[in-house]
Amino acid sequence: MAGRPRLFDEQVALEEAMQLFWRHGYEGTSMSQLRAAMGLSSASLYHAFESKERLFGRVIEYYVSLPGSVVSTIAASDDLSAREALTRLLHRSIDEQFDPSHPRGCLVALAATVGPEDRGSRAGQAVAAQRERDYQAIGSLARRAVEEAGEEEAGQVGAAAEGTVEVTGESLARLVHGFILALATQTHDDTPAEQLHAAADALSALWA
Repeated sequence: MAGRPRLFDEQVALEEAMQLFWRHGYEGTSMSQLRAAMGLSSASLYHAFESKERLFGRVIEYYVSLPGSVVSTIAASDDLSAREALTRLLHRSIDEQFDPSHPRGCLVALAATVGPEDRGSRAGQAVAAQRERDYQAIGSLARRAVEEAGEEEAGQVGAAAEGTVEVTGESLARLVHGFILALATQTHDDTPAEQLHAAADALSALWA
């Protein structure tokens, strides 16, 4: 027997849930808030999404397909050098995290930050897995950027007081990924966007 058809627009429901999780975090968002925002009864919500944790996982998938797609979109672009792509990634991330159409910051960075002891939860697993996917995408760009620099300077990028600094793809990826994650708190602290763009330019000087 075929299941009963869903009598709601799933994309609209996920959008409402995303906005709540983004504003209040996973723990700070209650099921009653979700029901009210999504326009669903308890039975309908559980029938469609099974649990709050599974709903959050769906929200993360929805988020990275729309406002959170900056990393995957730029990483997949073929019309930029890796160094140009990394620079664009920094600036586009700033623009997206200040976009007035949604709460400031990054949902993946803000909604369910957990310690190692909590990563067994589906909510913790969802954000940790997405951060890892973003890091891997950035890592691919960073390794290419170091290879590009290596063709010019044998892999030496930037200068320190006592000589040159060797930048690996992994260290550059951690630097860029950490900068993007840190934007979430910077935007919440009302750091002006122009200051963050200036910081992105300073970071970009590593591979300019």
